[in-house]
Amino acid sequence: MRGGRAMRSDIEIAQSTPLQPIARVAEKLGLGEENLEPYGRYMAKLRLPPEKPGQKRGKLILVTAINPTKAGEGKTTTSIGLADALNRLGKKAVLSLREPSLGPVFGMKGGATGGGYAQVAPMEDINLHFTGDFHAIGTANNLLAAMVDNHIYQGNELGIDRVVWRRCVDMNDRQLRSLETGVGGGINGVPRPEHFDITVASDVMAVFCLAEDLSDLKVRLGRMIVGYTKAGKPVTAHDLRAEGAMAALLKQAVLPNLVQTLEGNPAIVHGGPFANIAHGCSSVLATRAALRLGEYCVTEAGFGADLGAEKFLDIKCRASGLWPDAAVVVATVRALKLHGGAEDNLSRENLDALKRGLPNLLHHIRTLQETFSLPVVVALNQFESDSPAEIEWIKNACRTYGVPVALSRVWEQGGAGGVDMAQKIIDLTKSSIVNGIAPHYAYDSKSPLREKLLAITQRVYGGADVSLTAQAEQDLAELEGLGFGSLPVCVAKTQYSLSDDAKKLGAPKDFTLTVRALRISAGAGFVVALAGNIMTMPGLPRHPAAENIDIAGDGRITGLF
Repeated sequence: MRGGRAMRSDIEIAQSTPLQPIARVAEKLGLGEENLEPYGRYMAKLRLPPEKPGQKRGKLILVTAINPTKAGEGKTTTSIGLADALNRLGKKAVLSLREPSLGPVFGMKGGATGGGYAQVAPMEDINLHFTGDFHAIGTANNLLAAMVDNHIYQGNELGIDRVVWRRCVDMNDRQLRSLETGVGGGINGVPRPEHFDITVASDVMAVFCLAEDLSDLKVRLGRMIVGYTKAGKPVTAHDLRAEGAMAALLKQAVLPNLVQTLEGNPAIVHGGPFANIAHGCSSVLATRAALRLGEYCVTEAGFGADLGAEKFLDIKCRASGLWPDAAVVVATVRALKLHGGAEDNLSRENLDALKRGLPNLLHHIRTLQETFSLPVVVALNQFESDSPAEIEWIKNACRTYGVPVALSRVWEQGGAGGVDMAQKIIDLTKSSIVNGIAPHYAYDSKSPLREKLLAITQRVYGGADVSLTAQAEQDLAELEGLGFGSLPVCVAKTQYSLSDDAKKLGAPKDFTLTVRALRISAGAGFVVALAGNIMTMPGLPRHPAAENIDIAGDGRITGLF
């Protein structure tokens, strides 16, 4: 038992819960058949009329978390449970979540549809191919790669001397991190090094998630940089006349996906960049749709607040003009004890380890309050083994920052286990003015790139300084020389620590963030800074989750979590 119900797997719970036809879910949002393009009985693409100027929007609730640990924090589960709980309290709440990547589904992390009785469904379809968005994104990305190499093979009229565009695949495949293509030359093409990224880290995914509409998507695709001439002049997708075909491949994918929670409440699941190597948020289109259709939009940013929340605020909100009305920080007693050095027996009361790990939670609270000026609620994802003393210690620590703590039992109780959390959000956002609270970013957009990196390091991570390798210094000079110094910065670093060293748990101080390379994502409109040893193509673990996934003759899937 984790809570009040017998322990069953997420897939068993999902398969035993009856779903509503998607048209009935849409009716709750005031939508009719003309707004839906169904994908079976339980999924549909949304086709909404253009947003009217000055149209009233709902309140935006950003769900983030402490730095993740092997104990798990339950951020997606909490987001889903919060939306269900808000609906239970009579509020019209709509979820805006990211789509799962097949890499973690078949790797180690698992799916991204929540857990227990707080899931979005149909769980199997969403976690696997869903409506084909990721396939379309990867195909558009690789079409451009093929056009680049074909252009060079056919005479290289644009004079491309250095190719920077990467192919992608939605799977953890370390063998594709670095390889040689066109081996042998001649009809095989022009030999050159090649590097694959996982699809969620691709420039096309970033562009897809920040685009305002299909026309904006096409413009952003066109300005993506694929390479440079000998003189250092950028060559873009527009120069290759590729953006039209790419946008055509994404015509259906760009429409947000409507599904439901296990309690029949609407969820818009669209886009899916990783927060450790990209900006980690669902699409702007999905968030805007949820805000138009509901009184509350509950959305999630990936990994800890140092990654997902910072990028949501400094990149997505800066680009879209959105801003949250409140933030929820998800934590567990078990995870905080891991941050405090406990390695096993997490079910046993351990106040010493909890006290040592608690600064990680408090750091994220301070960042959201002081750097971004957001009101905060802590959602403590509760387990049966959490002792009253441990819970009270966390409550007292948060009380010093004026932050309420809500005990969340949504995994085993669904929305009923999140009513306290939902009520605290309602109370916290009552004072928000009609147009929301004023944005506060971690850095000024006009600051040089180096100063932006330093501001993030000091104001978000709690570090002291930034160090650029020789390669990063060269990249910096090139990017600033091309006029990209005014763009936001997307730091790609480990999710496990506030620093760039995954072993530094808790809340390390006075560290130096080492940036080894800088890349331009011109279509999305930001510069990617690769810190530490982070990879944009993950690898599978020794025993990937794929080993445990199976399907029976009747089509029932097992082992998916």
